[in-house]
Amino acid sequence: MRWVTVVALVLALACPAAAAADPLPVASVTLGCEGQQVPPGGPVDEEEADPPPAPLPWPAQPVGGPRMGACGLIGPSDAPELNAESWVLADLDTGAVLAARAPHARHRPASTLKVLTALTAVRELNPDQVVQGTAEDQAIEGSKAGIGPGGQYTVRQLLAGLLLNSGNDTAQALSRAMGGDGPTLAAMTELAHDLGALDTRPATPSGLDGPGMSSSAYDLALIFRAAMREPLFAETTALRSVPFPGYADHPGFVLYNSSKLLANYEGTIGGKTGFTEAARHTLVGAADRNGRRLVMAMMRGEQSPTPMWKQGAQLLSWGFDLPATTPAVGQLVEEAPPPPAPPPTVSDSAAATTLALEPVPPLLPIGLGAIAITGMVIGGLALRRR
Repeated sequence: MRWVTVVALVLALACPAAAAADPLPVASVTLGCEGQQVPPGGPVDEEEADPPPAPLPWPAQPVGGPRMGACGLIGPSDAPELNAESWVLADLDTGAVLAARAPHARHRPASTLKVLTALTAVRELNPDQVVQGTAEDQAIEGSKAGIGPGGQYTVRQLLAGLLLNSGNDTAQALSRAMGGDGPTLAAMTELAHDLGALDTRPATPSGLDGPGMSSSAYDLALIFRAAMREPLFAETTALRSVPFPGYADHPGFVLYNSSKLLANYEGTIGGKTGFTEAARHTLVGAADRNGRRLVMAMMRGEQSPTPMWKQGAQLLSWGFDLPATTPAVGQLVEEAPPPPAPPPTVSDSAAATTLALEPVPPLLPIGLGAIAITGMVIGGLALRRR
């Protein structure tokens, strides 16, 4: 039996890796951009929650294509100088992204979130449904369209107040018509996910800051593109003014669109602005020039030295001047990308046995050497016995 011991010793010395192989090191993969998974600046008072919401996870791959995961400028190098920290310019009809800067950086959307609120309401409610105003609507913080207790408003009229005058009061009334803030935010969240807007988490129907609120320039452009396919939304966001009902002893009045882009940039077909102290200035809008329609979205911008609407106009004009052959750098998706496929598992014992018996290429020369050495040892022992 001594030769068996010798064989085992030779194999152990020749193939130490075969006896106890360490797994090969796997390169670490960083998803998303450092510091961009949550809106900057730390939570403000309105965002405090116990426990605080966990950050939205980064998807396995950047939504819209690999280049959409970049943290800086993407596309032609002569893009206009904008002070927005994140922006996207895309074809409204094809969804082709022409240029962007940090498109998936998460920021607070402020009132640009009302585009998602409006899209949810358009899909959930009858436009002729009547909603009664309340004292709580009238007392809400921030911008208001002017609804009041006892007033009777159709969903169509509330949408006008929401989009033309950024009415937080009309956002609250629409939310109440959809079952309250809980069901409304759940519906908005589900819709954003279904569209592929995976950076977006609504915390309030109005866009006022709230726990975990976030979106991105990519998502705002994507959501606005989806909303513009709804005739009621497209009609409403393009209105310059609309008659609006009063309440109690308050007479009706004319509601004017507050969009400076619509008022000043030829070809504008709609848009939405937003502002809170924490979000800074946000803007999404679209324009048509000779049948070509572009959408732009900007987040965390400032009004100085150039007003946001003028920056948006510069971005649109630059986009219209790009050659038609300019290659796309990404795509506004139509729906959420499918989840990544799970790693393959071996459930068949025969397959497991086959895999276990397959030789490992790097060890093959060593194994052959060990066999040769073993053969010589056995041969030597045999000769000694003779």
